[in-house]
Amino acid sequence: MPDSLEIIIKRYALQNAVEYEGNANPGSILGKILAAEPELRKNVPEVQENVNRIVADINSMTLDDQKKLLDEIGKPEKQEKKKQEGLPALEKAEQGKVVLRFAPNPDGAIHFGNARPAILSHEYAKQYKGKFILRFDDTDPKTKIPEKIFYDWIREDLKWLGIVAQKEIIASKRLDIYKEYAKRTILKGAAYICICNSDDWKKKRNKGEGCKCRSLSIEENLKKWDKMVKGGYKEGKAVLRIKTSMQHNNPAVRDWPGFRIVDKPKHPYSKSKLWPLYNFASAIDDYEMKVTHIIRGQEHSTNEAKQRFLYKAFNWEYPVVKIVGRLSLKGVVMSKSKTREGIKKKEFDGWEDPRLGTIRALRRRGYRPETIRKIIVDMGTSSSDSSIALENLAGYNRKFVDPIAKRFFFVSDPVKIKLSRKINHVAKLKLHPEKNMGFRQLKVRTAIWITKDDFQKFKKKEVRLMGLSNVILNSTSEVLDQENKHVQKIHWVPVEESIKTVVITPNGQIKGLIEKSVMKNAKIDDIVQFERFGFCRIEKLSKTSVVAIFAHK
Repeated sequence: MPDSLEIIIKRYALQNAVEYEGNANPGSILGKILAAEPELRKNVPEVQENVNRIVADINSMTLDDQKKLLDEIGKPEKQEKKKQEGLPALEKAEQGKVVLRFAPNPDGAIHFGNARPAILSHEYAKQYKGKFILRFDDTDPKTKIPEKIFYDWIREDLKWLGIVAQKEIIASKRLDIYKEYAKRTILKGAAYICICNSDDWKKKRNKGEGCKCRSLSIEENLKKWDKMVKGGYKEGKAVLRIKTSMQHNNPAVRDWPGFRIVDKPKHPYSKSKLWPLYNFASAIDDYEMKVTHIIRGQEHSTNEAKQRFLYKAFNWEYPVVKIVGRLSLKGVVMSKSKTREGIKKKEFDGWEDPRLGTIRALRRRGYRPETIRKIIVDMGTSSSDSSIALENLAGYNRKFVDPIAKRFFFVSDPVKIKLSRKINHVAKLKLHPEKNMGFRQLKVRTAIWITKDDFQKFKKKEVRLMGLSNVILNSTSEVLDQENKHVQKIHWVPVEESIKTVVITPNGQIKGLIEKSVMKNAKIDDIVQFERFGFCRIEKLSKTSVVAIFAHK
């Protein structure tokens, strides 16, 4: 590792240690380093490893030695705040006339990757004082089958993200509109009804040849269309095809299907057997909604090519398209199909499982909507695919939760420590080290709980029980009268005032005890910091137990 990077880490670690009475926090330090040195984000695991190593060395020093070394090597240089530039300008965008939409399929909960086009579209609508539309793309009653619950979940998740739609459209409730446009497409000679065998048709398509149905007259196609509408064909026996070019370089674009028959549709709102496919319904709605700009992923390039043929048939102007890359979280399951399969096999505990990348899962863990919006806007509209490390997301989130998170002691894998004498002491501790949030009180008499790790690491050594006193750590610990601040500080919980606690993490559950003052000073859904452990969201809170969801360090 270059010496310059070693010095950078040491500066941040020493500054953090001095600020917090000798105890540096690796997670906080990593976030500040990545914010100050963005190029290091390319290799977060290596940086994290070195931060952990250096912090361990610095935390073993006395506070005086930490201060002395910080004076020698100097504090980190203050980073000049960059002016918020916002998103780049949209091509052909006019104030007050921009219309964008987000079109999720309600066959599952939206995830972090889906949030990118949703947030960017909403941000641009605000930037140009235009309109943002929510369109439920729910016209597949066979493969990606929509479910009622996901309509509400998507609305809730978007609202939580700060996204407000000026208009909402449910595609499945517009079937008559699509049928009317299908008929108009036939009348223009831009569509035909194909009754050919699917396999035979594909063979011809791949050769660049049209089938016999392609040359039928408009009158013959209207008759066949009328037969489709009235249920005269079974599934797979007839489709409406949009005429494109049989010599198109992408075979998937050649005479693509606009309507199909589904004999046994599974849909929460309609039992129709005649359904528009995605590209037909989407293109018609974009025109009807007067959409001016579309933000979509590269994977939709083929869909765009198909839809442009339909727009050309009606002599419509196609919206301006902005291509953005796919966005994912490293080590987190994003796929709807994998999520659904995992839930079915009981590998995941629903769509809010902490191991998932759904918005609901991130919300449950304590990530803030401001965090998700900020990181997506900061990434801009790059067309390259991006995979964000959770450490980066945590770094963004820390900036929003650190100022509001009350502090509490949580002891995992607890070891009971008897005090050498009854002290009847009330420790008065700040609920936040910097903000004026008040105090919490921990009553101590004869014994405390500490973590097993601390007991094994500092056994027979002098340590500082944070906010209480110094002790020589042992099964029965000698309470010292002097207040030596230059020793390791550890957290603790009074035996008499502790509550059983479970912290749910992506890797399983961690059981322990939390200070009773949490009952008075926190409530469900609060983001708090368990000191020397990490940020958590309170999920359940009672007089006898607490359940928290781990967010990050």
